[in-house]
Amino acid sequence: MRITAVIPVYNEAATLGTLHSELRQVAAEQGYELRIVFVDDGSTDDSWRVVSRLAGEDPRVLGIRFRRNFGKAAALSAGFDAVEDPVVITLDADLQDDPHELPLMLAKLNQGYDVVSGWKQVRNDPLGKVVPSRVFNWMVSKLTGVKLHDHNCGLKCYRRDVLHEVRLYGELHRFVPVLAAARGFKVAEEPVNHRPRTHGSSKYGATRIIKGLLDLITVKFITGYGQRPQHVLGSAGLASFLIGAGGMTLLAVRWVASRVVAGWEPVHLHETAMLYYCLGFVLLGAQFLSVGLLGEMVTAFLSRDMDTYSIAEHTPPASAEFPKQPQRATDPSC
Repeated sequence: MRITAVIPVYNEAATLGTLHSELRQVAAEQGYELRIVFVDDGSTDDSWRVVSRLAGEDPRVLGIRFRRNFGKAAALSAGFDAVEDPVVITLDADLQDDPHELPLMLAKLNQGYDVVSGWKQVRNDPLGKVVPSRVFNWMVSKLTGVKLHDHNCGLKCYRRDVLHEVRLYGELHRFVPVLAAARGFKVAEEPVNHRPRTHGSSKYGATRIIKGLLDLITVKFITGYGQRPQHVLGSAGLASFLIGAGGMTLLAVRWVASRVVAGWEPVHLHETAMLYYCLGFVLLGAQFLSVGLLGEMVTAFLSRDMDTYSIAEHTPPASAEFPKQPQRATDPSC
């Protein structure tokens, strides 16, 4: 089995040698043809020096160094661009992900899945990190329909086809299974061993929760309405517009009635709070509709050069009338 391990690195000089040794040991025991890609995401310690040494000693190691810290999603994306093998695994460089779990992960992948995400059933992390993570994972599963216990586990296995169709940016690395499922790929999870941290400290703080929630909104939108933004924006805008227009119609009827019907209490629209609420709903609705229309135009423009579908396989050509294999350009960043 030909496998490439993509490992983002940020100030993990103390663990890289051990991680490399463990990966080589597992590959030798299982008969894997394993390549390792270390992506140094702007480390300020000796991480790049260690990566350079490992690459010099082992021709199956590739090192990529960023000019500065761009984030884990960028590091994974750069590593994926360097992959040529049909199977890709990712794991963190802090040794909490156990390389000896790879045979189970790959066995699960061979059961017909395209993505296998690790599930840290027993986490060796502080309670302040475990509880928010469980709440976040529950929210992601409920909102996206991809029911995984641990969306943010660094230990994952992919078929390379997945990485050709899933584009990472920002901090969407934790949502790769969700993005893959939205393209029709089969996603599963496998319980894995989670080891306690023995070197360094966690790179994530309290802001991670806020960023994760904002990213969840983004993922929900692009997976559900990425090709039809007007359906959600236009629906909200139309509802708002109708509420405002309906309220203003009632106010107009009351104003006319106060002028025509004898004994009707006079209505002074400029002194009526409802008028301003209705105007606000009308303006908000118009803005939503306009933004939705702009979103549709941008989507239509960008869709000219990209596929809005995902092909699983082709049948063999039945005659010479059909080409053997469809020829189309593939953007490696998608």
